[in-house]
Amino acid sequence: MDIDRVYDWRDRQRQGLYLVDRLWPRGVKKESLDLAGWPKELTPSSDLRREFHNGLSFAEFREKYVAELEERKAAGELDDALTELRDYQERATEEGAPELLLLYAAKEKEHNHAVVLRDWLAPQLES
Repeated sequence: MDIDRVYDWRDRQRQGLYLVDRLWPRGVKKESLDLAGWPKELTPSSDLRREFHNGLSFAEFREKYVAELEERKAAGELDDALTELRDYQERATEEGAPELLLLYAAKEKEHNHAVVLRDWLAPQLES
């Protein structure tokens, strides 16, 4: 599993693309991406996104976002999304398809929610 910025992504026909932003990225036509999915339930809450944009440190954001993900998982709110991602990953491994790619729109490439989500998802998809 990897992440990439949607604006930098060139291979629009690639399989296994999942948009991990709550809002559709500005200036990107929906038909230009052949998404496998758009699991909005895996994205940070609107309140947390606002806090992060208003100065919350990345370390604090990571901690709060992981807590949100864990809470949603415990409540069963992520079951469908995690199953879909696990299924894709298993099929990709068996069929030699491209690995899962999480797309995001943030300008910052190292301090964004997709980095946190990728790190949190990796062990979730193994089980």
